[in-house]
Amino acid sequence: MKKTYLTPILSAVLLTATAITAPSCINDLDISSIDPQSSSSFDQQGTFVKQYALLGLTGQKGLAGTPDLDGQDEGESGFYRTVFNCNELPTDECVWVWQDNVDIPQFTSIAWNSSSQRTEWAYVRLGYNITQMNFFLDQIADKTDEESLRQRAEVRFLRALHYWYFLDLFGKAPFKEHFDNELPTEKNGQELYNYIAQELEASEDDLYEPGQAPFGRADKAANWLLHARLCLNAEVYTGTPDWENARAYANKVIQSGAYELCNDYRLMFMADNDQNPDAMKEIIFPIRQDGMKTRNYGGATYLICGTRTGGMPHMGTTNGWSCLVARKALIDKFFPEGNVPMIPENVQIPGQEEFADDEAIDAWDEQYGVRTIDLIAAAGDDRAMFYSGAGGGRRTLYPEAITGFQSGLSIVKWQNIRSDGAATSHTEYPDTDIPLLRLAEAYLTRAEASYRLNDTESAWQDICTLRNSRQCSVMPAPGEITEDYLIDEWAREFYLEGRRRSDLVRFRRFTSGTYLWDWKGGTREGKAVSEIYNRFPIPDTDLNNNPNLTQNEGY
Repeated sequence: MKKTYLTPILSAVLLTATAITAPSCINDLDISSIDPQSSSSFDQQGTFVKQYALLGLTGQKGLAGTPDLDGQDEGESGFYRTVFNCNELPTDECVWVWQDNVDIPQFTSIAWNSSSQRTEWAYVRLGYNITQMNFFLDQIADKTDEESLRQRAEVRFLRALHYWYFLDLFGKAPFKEHFDNELPTEKNGQELYNYIAQELEASEDDLYEPGQAPFGRADKAANWLLHARLCLNAEVYTGTPDWENARAYANKVIQSGAYELCNDYRLMFMADNDQNPDAMKEIIFPIRQDGMKTRNYGGATYLICGTRTGGMPHMGTTNGWSCLVARKALIDKFFPEGNVPMIPENVQIPGQEEFADDEAIDAWDEQYGVRTIDLIAAAGDDRAMFYSGAGGGRRTLYPEAITGFQSGLSIVKWQNIRSDGAATSHTEYPDTDIPLLRLAEAYLTRAEASYRLNDTESAWQDICTLRNSRQCSVMPAPGEITEDYLIDEWAREFYLEGRRRSDLVRFRRFTSGTYLWDWKGGTREGKAVSEIYNRFPIPDTDLNNNPNLTQNEGY
């Protein structure tokens, strides 16, 4: 498999030709204090790189100082962090423990409203990025050379990705294809679904062949996988399922042969996942991150620092934020009876008044890398990457209240450590790329679509193929492949990767009483919430500035 690198992505991200800043609402998607059309020259390569940089940066000076979005918290308003929060914080996978932070109680219990700041951050960021993409596409509209055609196809893919997030989170989008002063119109449901599908089809031919793109750029496999994701959720978006096409596009990704499942799960979430061939062979489309050149408070920094506190085993960063912990429901996916081994056999068991001293636990941690005991071995699954103590304080699996970082097991999936033991670029800001699209999604998409089409045998085969690559000690029988099994397997494979809410909505379990988890609806035991929360509200700021937009039902 050939892999080269998107070399400008790290060196030229700050040399953009379109330094647009934006107010707090995107109303007309024409948000600029410096109009890029007034520039005396157009740097095509620099502006092209900017389109990818938008996925992983928040401004022109790294951490803070010249933000993309005026009036927004730069650390909170990056692309990945905003969509991650919407898709993870309200779900059964994790909780943000500092409940006094803006909108966090509402996100924890699924109780936001149309003035939610976190909802607005996601909406504004998606709209801002689309504005940049529209500008670039307008500038190269008349070019027919091979490189321009390829760049156009890649940016159309990126724009389709952003419109997919609009569709998935909000059920509609303020729609524009050009950079001008016109107010956007509204596309929703079937109309937006059709547009995204058409854009993916139209851009496919000019993309790199699968596995041939520089690492960090989109190829045909990325296009097919996004199309498979769109079709997998067709019933949610349009009211009509499209399992056949979901399976067909996932099959195209798998059958291309350009990518393979990684046989060491942790490698895909380590600092050299852009260099380790075993990690790279599964990652189809990453968000590039570098501790020196792409510093920000979203992206990998958010994932690694947010899940760590002082005293924990080394995870490659000196900056522990003590913010994100696992909900009990996630741990139950690996330990169904809630029987989580918390400490070694030679140490007193949980429930007794006395625990081992930290030195004994730390010695065990060092032996097993990042876990209090070998939870991976106990779970029989390479994906069970959790930590229960003692560094940073003994964790509580099922706390009576969310009071701090001990209110749940720590998740140690994301690390700023290299698999080869070499030093990273920085000890605080990670080098770890974010695998936004990877091959496992194609296998699970094909498995679920096959199951929906009553082809249980094919679904079982794909599940077993995936679980074998994760060194799982237990394989399901064909008759054990059910909706419950599938939704749990999506969690086991993709927890803390920014997609869980979407899967729960598709299985009709996000708001209903069919499936409850800790703190859903604001109670420890969980309770059903209104169906209106299957979609986020359109921010009041945009409704007030654009008469073309309408609010989602119930808000």
